[in-house]
Amino acid sequence: MNIDSLLLMRHEILLLAIILLLLIAEIFMPQNKKHSIVHLAIFLFAVHTLVGFLTLEENSLFGGMFRTNGLIHFFKNVLNIGVLILLLQSADWLQEKIVGQNRGTEFFVLLFSSLLGMYFMISSGDFLMFYLGLELSTLPVAALAAYETANRKSSEAGIKLVLSSALASGVSLFGISMLYATSGSIYFDDIIELITPSNLTSLGAILFFSGLAFKISLVPFHFWTADVYEGAPISIASYLSVISKGAAVFILMILLFTVLKPLMHVWENMIYVVAVATMFIGNLFALRQQNMKRFLAFSSIAQAGFILLGFMAGTQLGTATIVYFVLIYIFSNLAAFGVVQAISLQTGKENIKDYEGLYRTNPNLSLVMMLALFSLAGIPPVAGFFGKFFLFTAAASEGYYFLVFLAVINVTISLYYYLLVVRAMFLRKGDDPIPFFKNKTYMRIGLIITVIGILILGLYSPLYDYIYELSGNFNR
Repeated sequence: MNIDSLLLMRHEILLLAIILLLLIAEIFMPQNKKHSIVHLAIFLFAVHTLVGFLTLEENSLFGGMFRTNGLIHFFKNVLNIGVLILLLQSADWLQEKIVGQNRGTEFFVLLFSSLLGMYFMISSGDFLMFYLGLELSTLPVAALAAYETANRKSSEAGIKLVLSSALASGVSLFGISMLYATSGSIYFDDIIELITPSNLTSLGAILFFSGLAFKISLVPFHFWTADVYEGAPISIASYLSVISKGAAVFILMILLFTVLKPLMHVWENMIYVVAVATMFIGNLFALRQQNMKRFLAFSSIAQAGFILLGFMAGTQLGTATIVYFVLIYIFSNLAAFGVVQAISLQTGKENIKDYEGLYRTNPNLSLVMMLALFSLAGIPPVAGFFGKFFLFTAAASEGYYFLVFLAVINVTISLYYYLLVVRAMFLRKGDDPIPFFKNKTYMRIGLIITVIGILILGLYSPLYDYIYELSGNFNR
């Protein structure tokens, strides 16, 4: 392996180096300096994020097991931005509640290990690399979900996530074995040429899809989502909702649009039904929620249903719209979770009723939350509107007009429950309103980045054209 080969794995090698540096720092750093581990981790990951924007050529390694191209490289950068924002929003929580228990370094090691698994998963060129990346991305998050050991709900969230992940991985692996039985290879390029429609390959594709549908929280594989989000630390719920889901959507898109393209007549109908069920169930259950973490959990389920509209195209347009919407979703959801985390850390309050009168005491946080919810709802001119518009366009381009009509109905439903939170913040006067407080620097920077992302991607964004161009190279 020469230096050019190492550069192809720039993201993976740099992230592994950060993990090792943090472990060394944990060993040699004095006890009274342990709080500095948070600053060190954020600084190192910020450098890693910036280095990721250097150009990278298209190539493969290990006989095709690992591959990279412009679109994969871009999406890794998107994940890096999301994790960096998440780290900024989590810094205060880590310093106040985790570092004092001598578990700060472990948090970063687990989080970065999970991200490393996602890198390998989306760069995989065969099912072996894919499965190893999938497991590496899932198991550390299960430990992080149970990270607040004194909280019974956190332990319960970790157990539920482990058991659900094990079941989903087994189902997905069984589907992979069927695809291997029919094609005789685990390499994606070989399967594309060898796979033929049959009952066995169709069943394999369905089982494989079911395993990834768990990570994306698609109905009926969504039952774990609300309980895990509520019990897990808010930063981990945010990670599951945004980073983990985004990586799973991306690799599913790659495999459906390339490897399983000959079976499109099978998974197309399946995704149609799942998309409708996911949108309706996610939105209808969100109407009943009072806890903000459960509220955002069902909101994220509904958003996953909207993402599936892009899958109905299976073309360059579909690829570009999915990636663009995931990028917008990352900024929007992180902004909402960031406000929830800031309020929870200061007051311990997490219910929608607690947000009544928030605008009078904390107007800046109220405006950030309103902007995030408007983006998730798809209200112009913020970024979420254009993300949903492009998804609807992709589905309509293939003639799925009734599906688009159902999606518009669900946008209306989602607008209602998002406005419930906005009404509580701006129009209601709470009996015990959240008092004024000032966020620390890291949290403010994280929220500012999300607001800038939501506004720029909505008001002016040549980025979609860039993603569309990358998608053209990918779909050829």
